[in-house]
Amino acid sequence: MTRSSQRTSQRTLQSLLLKRFGMAVASYVLVFVVCLVGGYNGLLTGTPVLYLLLIGVIVLSQALFFWLFVSARNLRFRDPSLTEAQVLVALTWLGALLSLLDEGRGTLLALYVLVMLFGVFQLRSRVFARCALFAFCSFSAINLYEAYTYTLGSPGLAAMQVFTLAVLLLWLCLFANYMQTMRQRMRQRRFALQAHQDTLRGMMRQLEDLVATDELTGLCNRRHFLHLATRALEELQPESRLGLALIDLDHFKRINDVHGHAAGDRVLQMFAGVARACLRDGDTIARYGGEEFVLLLPNADSDQVASCCERLREAFAQAEPIGIKVDNLSLSIGMTLMTSNDNLDDALQRADQALYQAKRGGRNRCAAAWEDSGA
Repeated sequence: MTRSSQRTSQRTLQSLLLKRFGMAVASYVLVFVVCLVGGYNGLLTGTPVLYLLLIGVIVLSQALFFWLFVSARNLRFRDPSLTEAQVLVALTWLGALLSLLDEGRGTLLALYVLVMLFGVFQLRSRVFARCALFAFCSFSAINLYEAYTYTLGSPGLAAMQVFTLAVLLLWLCLFANYMQTMRQRMRQRRFALQAHQDTLRGMMRQLEDLVATDELTGLCNRRHFLHLATRALEELQPESRLGLALIDLDHFKRINDVHGHAAGDRVLQMFAGVARACLRDGDTIARYGGEEFVLLLPNADSDQVASCCERLREAFAQAEPIGIKVDNLSLSIGMTLMTSNDNLDDALQRADQALYQAKRGGRNRCAAAWEDSGA
């Protein structure tokens, strides 16, 4: 992954984490509204100073989290979302708030569910259970302290609240474990699907290569060549030219008759190797049919086309097939040029006529049809 993509990924992650942090802050605001309703109905105990102190500490803690996210220092932690830390801080402040309540304490037990749900999808099951245990212990400690100091209003009601909280937290732990299991399965299925997609893409590329390649020589086949030539002709600039040549191996039928078809196949393969060695990067050669081949030379003039074809003809005449001895190997070539206004069928017809002239002239030579191509 490049640095640019890493920075983009980090910005996306930070944006998502800031949105989640905004949801947490909104939850604090809702709890504050609930407390205002409780205070209006006389359910809150304690002095206003304690509530102001609690609000101040909460604001400072959230300001610290906000600074960590904005400064990107959260990325230094193992969990950049700081979900566990935010949940534990929220549970601490919730416990402090409940310690200031009496009759309304049971009603606000639902806030434990609100806090714990914040970590259902992010925390691992073991970490979630640890946070749930902290919530249960902190709430139980409040009731035990009040029982020890004889300030507990109703021991039966307190026991009921503790039991209810235990049931809620246990259910949340089971739900969180179920969600984590489902997420893990979905992740595994996604990876498996991606692997299948990669395999299918590889198979498609192999099929495309098979469709576009001549099996014997490894060169382009006729269909793929016509596709490439048509596209090259469509993209050709007015001032540029495309070289086109039809190549025929001389007396190839006699090679098959005298030495066998296996020898003929080796000669075709040898020609393919010679052609690859003689051509430039970007030049295209394809098996056009039988012992006939077709050559496409981009950005070439008549001299370049003629020089390339002569070099190919001489190299083939000097080559020797491996494992067999075939004398007097030669080929004939018909050449032409194409312009942006040209037609591929017409150009192939001109090259074929030039090839016919080369054969009539005694074979083992190159002939050209420049005059009709705008050369």
